[in-house]
Amino acid sequence: MKLLVRNVSRETTEAELLALFGAYGDVQYCKLVMDRETGKSKGFGFVEMPRAGEARVAIKRLNGRDVGGSKIRVKKAEQREDVVQQRSHP
Repeated sequence: MKLLVRNVSRETTEAELLALFGAYGDVQYCKLVMDRETGKSKGFGFVEMPRAGEARVAIKRLNGRDVGGSKIRVKKAEQREDVVQQRSHP
Protein backbone atom coordinates (compact mmCIF):
# COMPACT_ATOMS: atom_id res chain seq x y z
CA MET A 1 0.00 0.00 0.00
CA LYS A 2 1.35 3.41 -0.94
CA LEU A 3 1.06 6.05 1.77
CA LEU A 4 1.18 9.82 1.50
CA VAL A 5 2.99 11.52 4.38
CA ARG A 6 2.33 15.26 4.66
CA ASN A 7 3.39 18.09 6.97
CA VAL A 8 6.86 16.58 7.38
CA SER A 9 9.43 18.85 9.00
CA ARG A 10 11.91 20.16 6.42
CA GLU A 11 14.71 18.77 8.61
CA THR A 12 13.34 15.20 8.67
CA THR A 13 15.41 12.84 6.53
CA GLU A 14 14.36 9.84 4.45
CA ALA A 15 16.32 7.62 6.86
CA GLU A 16 14.29 8.95 9.79
CA LEU A 17 11.04 8.42 7.89
CA LEU A 18 12.12 4.89 6.96
CA ALA A 19 12.90 4.07 10.60
CA LEU A 20 9.60 5.55 11.76
CA PHE A 21 7.50 3.45 9.38
CA GLY A 22 9.81 0.44 9.65
CA ALA A 23 8.75 0.06 13.28
CA TYR A 24 5.33 -1.06 11.95
CA GLY A 25 6.45 -3.46 9.22
CA ASP A 26 8.38 -3.85 6.00
CA VAL A 27 8.97 -0.70 3.99
CA GLN A 28 9.54 -1.31 0.30
CA TYR A 29 10.04 2.33 -0.66
CA CYS A 30 10.49 5.66 1.13
CA LYS A 31 10.95 8.96 -0.70
CA LEU A 32 10.73 12.59 0.37
CA VAL A 33 9.80 14.99 -2.41
CA MET A 34 12.59 17.54 -2.89
CA ASP A 35 12.52 21.01 -4.40
CA ARG A 36 14.55 20.93 -7.64
CA GLU A 37 15.95 24.44 -7.18
CA THR A 38 16.90 24.35 -3.49
CA GLY A 39 17.42 20.62 -3.01
CA LYS A 40 15.43 20.84 0.24
CA SER A 41 12.39 18.83 1.27
CA LYS A 42 9.00 20.12 0.19
CA GLY A 43 7.51 18.74 3.40
CA PHE A 44 5.85 15.60 2.06
CA GLY A 45 6.76 12.18 0.76
CA PHE A 46 5.63 8.65 0.01
CA VAL A 47 6.12 5.36 1.80
CA GLU A 48 5.27 2.00 0.24
CA MET A 49 4.48 -0.89 2.58
CA PRO A 50 3.80 -4.22 0.82
CA ARG A 51 1.50 -5.60 3.55
CA ALA A 52 -1.79 -3.68 3.74
CA GLY A 53 -2.38 -4.68 7.38
CA GLU A 54 0.95 -3.22 8.46
CA ALA A 55 0.30 -0.08 6.42
CA ARG A 56 -3.09 0.40 8.10
CA VAL A 57 -1.49 0.08 11.55
CA ALA A 58 1.20 2.60 10.56
CA ILE A 59 -1.50 5.05 9.40
CA LYS A 60 -3.42 4.65 12.65
CA ARG A 61 -0.36 5.01 14.89
CA LEU A 62 1.53 7.73 12.99
CA ASN A 63 -1.20 10.06 11.71
CA GLY A 64 -1.06 13.17 13.90
CA ARG A 65 2.20 12.16 15.59
CA ASP A 66 4.78 14.83 16.32
CA VAL A 67 7.94 14.17 14.30
CA GLY A 68 10.69 16.77 14.38
CA GLY A 69 8.32 19.44 15.68
CA SER A 70 5.60 18.85 13.06
CA LYS A 71 2.44 16.77 13.38
CA ILE A 72 2.62 14.53 10.34
CA ARG A 73 -0.47 13.48 8.42
CA VAL A 74 -0.53 9.97 7.00
CA LYS A 75 -3.10 8.46 4.66
CA LYS A 76 -3.39 6.03 1.79
CA ALA A 77 -2.07 7.73 -1.35
CA GLU A 78 -4.64 8.23 -4.06
CA GLN A 79 -3.66 7.36 -7.59
CA ARG A 80 -3.25 10.47 -9.70
CA GLU A 81 -5.95 10.87 -12.37
CA ASP A 82 -3.48 11.67 -15.18
CA VAL A 83 -1.57 8.44 -14.44
CA VAL A 84 -4.81 6.44 -14.47
CA GLN A 85 -5.78 7.92 -17.86
CA GLN A 86 -2.34 7.22 -19.37
CA ARG A 87 -2.51 3.58 -18.29
CA SER A 88 -6.02 3.08 -19.64
CA HIS A 89 -5.35 4.78 -23.00
CA PRO A 90 -2.16 3.44 -24.58
